[in-house]
Amino acid sequence: MLRNMLRLMVGQPPYEVYLAHMARNHPEAAPMSRVEFFRNREQARFGTGAGKCC
Repeated sequence: MLRNMLRLMVGQPPYEVYLAHMARNHPEAAPMSRVEFFRNREQARFGTGAGKCC
């Protein structure tokens, strides 16, 4: 619980939530690895702002 709260405070949604989203909404697409997911979220937060799918 504390880990999830800290992730949300710094803008990092849980990887498991992302995997569930991908399975539910994009079953034909391969999900990113944990490292790719982390880098994507960091880029979306501090980079160009791109990275959201929905």
